Amino acid sequence: MLHTDEQLLERAARGDDGAMRDLLKRHGPKARLAIQGKIDRRWRAVLDEDDVMQVAYLEAFLHLDQLVSRDTAGFVAWLSRIAQNALRDAVRGLQRDKRPHPSRRVHAPPGSADSYVSLLETLMATTTTPSQHAAVKEAVLSMEAALARLPKDYRAVVQAYDLDGMLITEVAEKLGRSVGAVHMLRARAHDRLREIMGAESRFFSEFA
Repeated sequence: MLHTDEQLLERAARGDDGAMRDLLKRHGPKARLAIQGKIDRRWRAVLDEDDVMQVAYLEAFLHLDQLVSRDTAGFVAWLSRIAQNALRDAVRGLQRDKRPHPSRRVHAPPGSADSYVSLLETLMATTTTPSQHAAVKEAVLSMEAALARLPKDYRAVVQAYDLDGMLITEVAEKLGRSVGAVHMLRARAHDRLREIMGAESRFFSEFA
């Protein structure tokens, strides 16, 4: 049975993944037009439109609760914004190479408290060191719990880059992704971690 867009939108808004997949198949190419030709030639070797749309589709599934439109045009506009934001993240990452200052890179063994503290500092965008406080162990446990809730691809990027200290090119090779895609996944993973842990949580205020 062929459902109308309105029917699929109603179901998708209630958390129906199947309905969302149908909508993406129908209208993903229209949203793709929002980024078509927008990738600068200097980045084309490490980023393409397929990379952007893969991340956009994943973000769409993760944010079904933010889907308020009940018409086709509104859905396409919503998905287009997600794709444009993903492309923006990729370009920013490529421009900066997303490499924190050497003093803030992880040199501790993978999974150590120091590696989690470094990730917390990155998420908080502060130079304050959580290890100055007594709640480091609790913060690490909270971060581990938040990481466990990330989608697989997001978690893999954060683990490899932020916690294991791999180079962005090494992460891309390990995951079979382009460098641009890794930048997008990392940016969205960090956003998701902030959402999960809560911008108003005491880890983001006490350590700030």
